[in-house]
Amino acid sequence: MSLDGEYDRANIFARILRGEAPAARIFEDTESLAFMDVFPQARGHSLAIHKTVEARNLLDVEAAPLQALILTVRRIVRATREALNPDGILVSQFNGAAAGQTIYHLHFHIVPRWQGQPPRPHGAGAMADPDELADLAKQIAARMEG
Repeated sequence: MSLDGEYDRANIFARILRGEAPAARIFEDTESLAFMDVFPQARGHSLAIHKTVEARNLLDVEAAPLQALILTVRRIVRATREALNPDGILVSQFNGAAAGQTIYHLHFHIVPRWQGQPPRPHGAGAMADPDELADLAKQIAARMEG
């Protein structure tokens, strides 16, 4: 898919927001939601999305909702650091298929990284165990700042 197009209300993130698909939720407020990625690149890989803006990518979002979302991303990064003690944390966001985007709802990836452990490819591999994701979500949520 290109950078332009119609927002698909049937995408998996829209379905999660409507309660039609499960997610191991870490954090939610009136504007954003953070949850575990079911195809993680590394242990603790999570995603942050805006709850009300139908933006396909970074080019489709206004400043105020983007600001709210990036503040949630920062909170998740900090909580992930406290909960999992990684050597680094990759924050990424893809725009268009050529850049690696596979779900056309604006989202940020928060991927903990450890020295000597290469990440799995984006959007590939086996689905993670739901119980493990729920446990990781609880660990990260417990470290969220007020």
